[in-house]
Amino acid sequence: MKLKINRDHFASGLAQVLNVVGSKATMPILGNVLIEAAKDSITLTTTNLDLGIRCKLKADVKEAGAITLPVKRLATIVRELPNVDVSLDTTPSHQAKLTSGGSTFRITGIGKDEFPPLPEFGEEKTFTLSQADLMGMLQQVQYAQSTDETRYILNGVYFNFRDGKLSLVATDGRRLALVSKELEVPAASAGAIILPAKTVAELLRMLGKGDKLKISFSDRRAAFQIGTDKDTGGLIDSVYLHSKVVEGNYPNYQQVIPKETHQRIKLERELFAQCIHRAALVCSEKSNSLKLKLTTNRLELFAQSPDFGEAHEEMAVAYSGAEMQVAFNPGYLLDPLNALAKDEVFLELKDEVSPGVFKTLDNFVCVIMPVRLG
Repeated sequence: MKLKINRDHFASGLAQVLNVVGSKATMPILGNVLIEAAKDSITLTTTNLDLGIRCKLKADVKEAGAITLPVKRLATIVRELPNVDVSLDTTPSHQAKLTSGGSTFRITGIGKDEFPPLPEFGEEKTFTLSQADLMGMLQQVQYAQSTDETRYILNGVYFNFRDGKLSLVATDGRRLALVSKELEVPAASAGAIILPAKTVAELLRMLGKGDKLKISFSDRRAAFQIGTDKDTGGLIDSVYLHSKVVEGNYPNYQQVIPKETHQRIKLERELFAQCIHRAALVCSEKSNSLKLKLTTNRLELFAQSPDFGEAHEEMAVAYSGAEMQVAFNPGYLLDPLNALAKDEVFLELKDEVSPGVFKTLDNFVCVIMPVRLG
């Protein structure tokens, strides 16, 4: 293999595939990036067997070929190279020579044959979505994923393609976030997957580099083909992300959403978030609750802890119901508010022991369990 490539493009491509490689690879080959050169481009591929990623870069290829090299060390070296022009030559014994300006590095690699290939999809169940839409939907729910490994079914985001829409759901048992978007779903393509949290994080990192993406999935795996029609540091054509899915049945999330609430208060999202943020400054791990008190045209927020003292905030709201008090974990209130883009949000409440519900006018719901008032 013999090629020349732009240093910054090479560094950008390596950064794109680097995150998949864990700090403790179970096999030496899993710590390597597969570099394949052909025609006028190279592809970079990494995998940890659960998650794999491949991206394509422009390059001046003199001689086609393939090699795998330690990705973290290679990424560090490429970033530090003195010249923007980089030459990469390999030998049949899997040695790579990297040259840039007055710098030369010789790196020992492993042959391509040992590298586990990323599975390719046929046309299982496939949908094309807007990258911006999916990115916004993921941001509105991903904070509610569970991090408790004993509840592995909840360690991800549930994608549900049916009834003419795509619904994304995440829950950790104390809160649930749901967002839906209309989408043409033929009966034969209806289905659902649970995408692991690590894959969700990678997907969020990759989105926004073009207009559309294609998602294909089966009962055991999912793949995302991301078109990169923008100039993204030498990336061309696409980035391909392949992931195992969480196997099991996701709980019936519709049962968690309250069928009736007694009060609906329209809030200015940013103003409400600022009040929560300030009041929560006196909270501590032991006293991590924020009390909301509703009276005529007023919403008051109270927080206190023995360690720091107390805080009081108030804001004007259109409210004419009976006086009501309910307490929540302030972080659970802030997460959905910070994830939304529009400034109009509605808070629905029933009583001090029932869940609170955030809603927007465009198919977003977040259910939050209350903290019992002392």
